[in-house]
Amino acid sequence: MEFDMSLSPRVMCVAPSKTGAIAEQATALVQAGVPVISLSTGEPDFNTPSLIAQAGIRAIEENNTRYTPIAGTVELRKAICHKLKEENGISYNLDEILVSFGAKQSIFQAVFAVCSPGDEVIIPAPYWVSYPEIAKLAGATPLILQTNMVQNFLLDPKQLETMLSEKSRLLILCSPSNPTGSVYPRELLLEIAEIVARHPRLLVLSDEIYEHIIYAPAKHTSFAALPDMKKRTLTVNGFSKAFAMTGWRLGYLAGPKHFVAACGKIQSQSTSSASSISQAAAVAALGMGKAGGKEVANMVSAFKDRRDFLVNKLKDLQGVKTSDPQGAFYLFIDFSSYYGSEGRYGTIDGSESLCRYLLKKAQVALVPGDAFGDDKCIRISYAASLSTLQEAMQRIEKELVQLKPPV
Repeated sequence: MEFDMSLSPRVMCVAPSKTGAIAEQATALVQAGVPVISLSTGEPDFNTPSLIAQAGIRAIEENNTRYTPIAGTVELRKAICHKLKEENGISYNLDEILVSFGAKQSIFQAVFAVCSPGDEVIIPAPYWVSYPEIAKLAGATPLILQTNMVQNFLLDPKQLETMLSEKSRLLILCSPSNPTGSVYPRELLLEIAEIVARHPRLLVLSDEIYEHIIYAPAKHTSFAALPDMKKRTLTVNGFSKAFAMTGWRLGYLAGPKHFVAACGKIQSQSTSSASSISQAAAVAALGMGKAGGKEVANMVSAFKDRRDFLVNKLKDLQGVKTSDPQGAFYLFIDFSSYYGSEGRYGTIDGSESLCRYLLKKAQVALVPGDAFGDDKCIRISYAASLSTLQEAMQRIEKELVQLKPPV
């Protein structure tokens, strides 16, 4: 009899992460000796601050290498509660905090804990690549709410209102945004909160992983800090971006005890507790001062310089449109005027083919916008040194002018 190699329908409906695939392709080319510049991943090029690294080393030397409580050490959860109260104006108890292996696991568990088959998850586009796929895995239906560059990729509350129904279970917000760098102002969040309040089943998942990477005059507002929204909000944050701790794999969820306990139940049957060493390091990170103190402020200043350089260079490119990101370390650039052009490898018919062209010709790895729900654009990560960005832009400019304009 023929061996059954079928897979779960839920797995079959999920697309692999395009950002991960491109990063792996770029790494393979570099290992093969091709001088590829990768601007595809959201990974700061800075080292983990020494204070944090030393705390991790100390945890190993003191044999702090055992399982911790599934929800995280008491010390870390206390530090997270203190951070959320002092920086975000939200008071939480220890049983309203769950520490996980990164913000992605926190998001995954939150969606699985609150969504059932038939529920709808509202996701503004452009979106982080994993949001729709996680919703599909949970058996929910992702509904994409399109935004545009003219509105700085911020959702229109009136459009949101038209999409909501009794099936609406979760609205996902990401501010500062991956991939656009947009920051939701408090006034707009208040409008959204008024709409949420009118829909009893609707919860908000607020992804705030880029909270500290923000450029004045923009200010971060936590959705749970808005009037009556704490009980409706699942806040996700972590340590990977602001503290340059991507490999430490640590994030957390804050929310009503009922929902956090459900997420903890999922975690108890999957990964159990996060790394004890990473948790000790995270306590040190939260002890560096408000918003990470001087070391994080220096990183953010460098990110701002890089953003300013890229924005100015891209504005000089014919037919390219860009917004002015207020946070994170990404640019989401409209290159659609080049679609229809003829290159050495055929016609440029969308963001993916343009990225393939630039990878082969310019040897620069970027992420096509179709992965984020907007095929007109391409995402550039400026989590790389200024000299690297300068070299990358020279290569990109050189190859773009080689494209024959569409007829």
